Amino acid sequence: MEEIPKPDPLPPLRVGLTYNLKNNVVSDVFDNEAEYDSIETVLAIKGALEDQNCRVILLEATEDLPEKLKNRPVDIVFNIAEGIQGRGREAQVPAILNFFRIPFTGSDETTLCVALDKALTKRVLSTYRIKTPRYRVIPKDGRTPGGGFSLPAIVKPNAEGSSKGISDVAIASDIHELRGLIAKNISVYQQDMLVEEYIDGREFTVGIVGNGGDARVFPPMEIIYINSQDRYRIYSYTVKQNYKQLIRYECPAALSREAEDKIISTARKIYSILQCRDFARIDFRLANDGQLYFIEINPLPGLAPGYSDFPMIAEFNGMDYVSLVRCVLHSALRRHGLYFYG
Repeated sequence: MEEIPKPDPLPPLRVGLTYNLKNNVVSDVFDNEAEYDSIETVLAIKGALEDQNCRVILLEATEDLPEKLKNRPVDIVFNIAEGIQGRGREAQVPAILNFFRIPFTGSDETTLCVALDKALTKRVLSTYRIKTPRYRVIPKDGRTPGGGFSLPAIVKPNAEGSSKGISDVAIASDIHELRGLIAKNISVYQQDMLVEEYIDGREFTVGIVGNGGDARVFPPMEIIYINSQDRYRIYSYTVKQNYKQLIRYECPAALSREAEDKIISTARKIYSILQCRDFARIDFRLANDGQLYFIEINPLPGLAPGYSDFPMIAEFNGMDYVSLVRCVLHSALRRHGLYFYG
């Protein structure tokens, strides 16, 4: 009997990996490179993709990225690039990829632009009755508020992520402290400041992976501050850097079924409203009176293994790092109609 030949195996999927690296640039701003990734994170993602029979092409998102893309054809890009400069920097790489008609993981340039602007995100979500702390934007070239604002309040740059600009002293309890914090932060970060009512209560972050009805919303992870004597508890840059000493995580969090369902359904609604794609992380505060407040969203969450919240949440819920990267990639492949790769 004639042996039936086996079909040729599919060629490896060519995946471009776009990223911005920390370069240890000397700066007066202590968290200047907070949003950028280390080479260890890049290599961890590369290894996870290679575990899925992908051929990975590293594409650092420098000024010559368009030339690199023209010379190194890829089937899809796994994007973690934060961009180089400006309020719309997270949109730079997705816009280039769309210009070249290259499929990519994650949200598009419009969603990333909106989400990086914290005040703009709040304005959009408020039209859908998503509750958020009262806030005010102080222009970098404008006057500081003279009064009438609810205190205590947190002061943070309006267009930053990774807790950049949120120092250990970020809460103002009176108008004099508020003016001083605003003036200091504008001087350092040279951008508009968001002044937001401080919500006393429990802090949660929620990870989402997938799209549409197939999107998986992980149970909320609670950030619990070890020093309960602190007057104000904020997830500052320093806290994130020293999380093993200053906080602990609980996932799933100890919540009533009603409270957990509320957080999960609100996260899913926000993800849909902002048209997020493939993955995102959303932060909430549950006030002492039971009111749930949206704080901010990161549709380009960090993927540093053993450090970033998003892979921590996945691991707490039984999804290891390789499986998480695979899930993000395959969500994008299905969305782009590349079914033959999984």
